[in-house]
Amino acid sequence: IGPERPQMVAVQAEGCQPIVRAFERGERHAERWEEARTVAMGIRVPAALGDFLILDAVRESGGYAVAVPDREIEAAQAEMAREEGLLLCPEGAATYAAWKRACAEGRLAPGARSVLFNCATGLKYPMPAMERRLDRTKPIDWAAFGG
Repeated sequence: IGPERPQMVAVQAEGCQPIVRAFERGERHAERWEEARTVAMGIRVPAALGDFLILDAVRESGGYAVAVPDREIEAAQAEMAREEGLLLCPEGAATYAAWKRACAEGRLAPGARSVLFNCATGLKYPMPAMERRLDRTKPIDWAAFGG
């Protein structure tokens, strides 16, 4: 793939961030996170078996570790559904929330390429409340969708 390597970023939820804590403390292993809570069940991992592998990869790539609050995860998930028509899992929405924060904080150069992983499906979680519905007994008014 060439000599240039991507910067790796570990994203966790604020309610369960043992990798972030270990990264910030400069530790090689992460301590177990007690009372882990998050809407993103797939990243609610209080003690990762490969913690040192994750931390090594992030450090060797010049990356960093960041935790995002559940409210940002939920907002990112809703935004992607509304704007792009994508049903992200909360774990994937966490990466999007972290990416948005990195852009806002200037951690990414303008025009930098990024790859965000949506590692599951939003179908594994309860669907959000729907504000609008189509009346299936009437013809669809396509103009109502704008554009």
